[in-house]
Amino acid sequence: MSATPSGPTAFHDLSAFLATPRVNSLALSADGSRLVAAVQTLNGEGTAYVSGLWEIDPTGERAPQRLTRSAKGESAPAFAADGTLFFVSGRDNTDPGAEKGEGKDGATLWALPERGEARQIARHPGGISGYALAARAATLAYSGGLLPGAADAEAHAKLSKDREDAKVTAILYEAGPTRFWDHDLGPAEQHTFVRSVTGEAATVDAGGQGSRDDGESALSPDGSRVAYTRFVNGTVPGLNRDAVVIADAATGEEIRVLEDAEYDYFGPVFSADGRFLLCLRLLKLTYETPYDETLVRVDLETGEETDLLPGFDNWPAGIAVSPIEGDETVWFTADELGHAPVFRRDPDGTVTRLTVSGAYSSLQVAPDAATLYALRTDIDAAPVPVRLDAAGAAQSPVALKAPGDIGALPGRLTEVRIDGDDGFPLRAWLAVPEEASADAPAPLLVFVHGGPQSSWNAWTWRWNPWPFVARGYAVLLPDPALSTGYGQRMHERGWGQWGGQPYRDLMALTDATEARPDIDETRTGLAGGSYGGYMANRVATSTDRFKSIVSHAGLWDLRSFQGDTDGSWIFRQIFGDQLTQPERYEANSPVLGAERVRTPMLVVHGAKDYRVPVGQGMALFQDLQRFEVPAKFLYFPDENHWVLKPNHSELWYETLLNFFDAHVLGKGWVRPGLV
Repeated sequence: MSATPSGPTAFHDLSAFLATPRVNSLALSADGSRLVAAVQTLNGEGTAYVSGLWEIDPTGERAPQRLTRSAKGESAPAFAADGTLFFVSGRDNTDPGAEKGEGKDGATLWALPERGEARQIARHPGGISGYALAARAATLAYSGGLLPGAADAEAHAKLSKDREDAKVTAILYEAGPTRFWDHDLGPAEQHTFVRSVTGEAATVDAGGQGSRDDGESALSPDGSRVAYTRFVNGTVPGLNRDAVVIADAATGEEIRVLEDAEYDYFGPVFSADGRFLLCLRLLKLTYETPYDETLVRVDLETGEETDLLPGFDNWPAGIAVSPIEGDETVWFTADELGHAPVFRRDPDGTVTRLTVSGAYSSLQVAPDAATLYALRTDIDAAPVPVRLDAAGAAQSPVALKAPGDIGALPGRLTEVRIDGDDGFPLRAWLAVPEEASADAPAPLLVFVHGGPQSSWNAWTWRWNPWPFVARGYAVLLPDPALSTGYGQRMHERGWGQWGGQPYRDLMALTDATEARPDIDETRTGLAGGSYGGYMANRVATSTDRFKSIVSHAGLWDLRSFQGDTDGSWIFRQIFGDQLTQPERYEANSPVLGAERVRTPMLVVHGAKDYRVPVGQGMALFQDLQRFEVPAKFLYFPDENHWVLKPNHSELWYETLLNFFDAHVLGKGWVRPGLV
């Protein structure tokens, strides 16, 4: 936690807050001597974040040094076996003889030696969406699209040019899905290509990955095998699934496919000896039961699949394996009670929690498996690279010097703990202004997280509580039913009733917070995005206890939403078939209570949002006007499910703050500039 401020902090100035550098990912060299981070900073116009690579001293003694700089930026750092640093960039290739304007073709793969200039290693028409490097061989795998009928990248480039010349943008779908988050899928479909790092070997197409372009792949340490994800369109949408394919890296021939109608497989990682593939296995939801997730290991010779975490009650993520051949130790992260610790799974099956607090990601294991590097964050701490004892337990990490210091906070962080109406233990984070006391209680804002399978356990740049704390508000960050990190029971108790048990948990945590002497229970507002926006709508139709409500990308009419969202089949499984199972739609759809809304509402939505399409926000705004509810609609024609552009993000914060000031504090409405 940052020190108590002696004056205004960065959170009192939205421009300063949003200009803070953001550390996003780490890469460790094979010999453990170099640690590199991708760091986002504002461009000169303040209209976009541009990523660059920084050298981080693993000992924590030296200041960070910037390695790359370009207008397009560099991201996704990784080290090859010989110590060369790779990255992805949309920059043009300025090497003599290079084709001009290559940058317009999308992201390409670059290599930066420890001394010398970066050189382009691989390009693909339409761009490279992801890549992987072999730990002990000069082999790389990368992902890129191929149009129907294109056998290779050259044919794909010709077909793309033919479409461009004919000014054809149409896409013919023969199976779904058709969209993903903020873009149309197709007509190109992702494939994984394997080649030598030096380009001396012929490129091998290891096969299609399906229609979702995450570019997730892995190479065995010796480069002989490649694993990649494939989205499988079922005979009906409910049977859509994610599979992991293991193929021969030299021929592309499939060796084994991890595929099951009951499970999704993703996140492949090879063991250090190449004998096993580890990946995450998600038990698919049904109408009756929620998701469940575990970590599995597959013997590549026998195909035997072993659940490595049979008694672990939370969902693992971020797999990292020991680089020592024969050592079966695995490290991973998982949400747990408002944190996301690092865990170690020893070869005998013992699972140990390495960290005391915070949320961790981007795990990197030193070559002797004695040290871990990771990004650590918390509700009150922006991401920072840290060093951990890989064999330790319940430890606090050593922070390494890196860009992105947020300085002092304008308040303090505490917790709220109660039991739900069914006896289940509940908790929430509470950020409180420094000046709040029984003599000067703070107004309260309640922020509901998205997901709903998610948790308030890490720093966020988009729903950060501290600019609101700097304005004098306390901010409650509750984890109600369906939140991650509280065991499978937390999902079960809210399953199929989005507006039921989660709503009651939310109200109970709000009640407990309002009972604190440093909180003014007469001045409370609520806001949320995605599922949190749904809950904001549900709250608005269920109670008038809040002075104002903000609904960002919120679901309003579950019937129309289910057929319009990019993941239509998922939500049909959750809520049921509208024709034969209307019960959950009728019990959970906020639109059915539209006439009960009395609370002033701010609706926020982006037109490029395909997960919760903008029609949901527009319909909500129209209904609010129809029933004469004080309402405003902040609309972003070029934003998606999130508000990502820094100039728009500043406007988002300013509008929410001014809206709450007007209705929670009773101040006059101040219209933000430029809108």
